[in-house]
Amino acid sequence: MISHIAARELRSLFLSPLAWTILAVVQFILAWMFLGQLDTYIAYQSQIAMMENPPGATEVIVAPLFSSATLILLLVIPLLTMRLVSEERRAGTLPLLLSAPVSMGEIVLGKYLGLLGFLAIMLGLVTLMPLSLLSLGTLDFGLLASNLIGVALMVAAFAAAGLFMSTLTAQPVVAAISTFGLLLLLWIIEWTGQSISGNTTVISYLSLQSHYEALLRGLFDSSDIVYYLLFITTFLVLSIRRLDAERL
Repeated sequence: MISHIAARELRSLFLSPLAWTILAVVQFILAWMFLGQLDTYIAYQSQIAMMENPPGATEVIVAPLFSSATLILLLVIPLLTMRLVSEERRAGTLPLLLSAPVSMGEIVLGKYLGLLGFLAIMLGLVTLMPLSLLSLGTLDFGLLASNLIGVALMVAAFAAAGLFMSTLTAQPVVAAISTFGLLLLLWIIEWTGQSISGNTTVISYLSLQSHYEALLRGLFDSSDIVYYLLFITTFLVLSIRRLDAERL
């Protein structure tokens, strides 16, 4: 049943002009930034080669590309998650979904996996950009994999938080703004924590950015992976509990 709900959600995304527009705009912006980074790398290649430990194309081009992709996806994912449940509630189809002989967990996971399928396609298209550099040279596949894992985990966390916010309201716009506000808070919370005297370990751990930066540098730490898995699980469980309360 989860697969059927996920396929239905993915199909509805590809039938939505908004999803196609977001996909096109994201690819255009990132392709433009990728080509800009590539031009800069080529222009300064002779100076880079004179360094004692010169950075490769992966450090100069690929890492900034994925870093920019995360910020752009932080802006656009709320536009995709806002309709997951709130649109059903506004259209009056949510009671029909809740009365279906499926558990809330299946509904939430189905919608979540359907959205992840769309985001995986988007990330796959972005990954083709750095892979095109193989025709000109080599890449640091370890760093590339670390960057890709980091972006994938961040995107999955964004989607889980957006799904939960969508269960709280019948207005998709309110869900989108609330999701963006929550994600932005969790993104910048470490900056505000630095200005607070005392122990900031907890604040730093809650920050989405602090765990992501390590993966961008190629530092694979299991604690960062656990953080994202806990983040995703927490918001999915909250979404299930919210819909369970509405069904009861």
